[in-house]
Amino acid sequence: MKERNSRQRLIALAIAAAVLLNAPILQTVNKPTLLFGIPLLYLYVFFVWLVLIIIMYRYSSKHPS
Repeated sequence: MKERNSRQRLIALAIAAAVLLNAPILQTVNKPTLLFGIPLLYLYVFFVWLVLIIIMYRYSSKHPS
C-alpha cells in the first residue's frame, strides 16, 4: 500500500512540475520587472525548481527505496 501511495505522490509532483513550468504559466510571469536586480521569470523558474527539489528530498528521506 505504501508503494502505491509513493507512486501516486511522485506522479502528482511530476504533474505539478509540468504545470508550473509550462509555457502559459511562464508567460504570466514573463514581465520586464526586476526583483532584487533579477528578472521575474528567472526568479520564478529557480524558485519552483528549488521547491520541487526540497519536496523530493524531504519525501525521499521519509521513504527510502
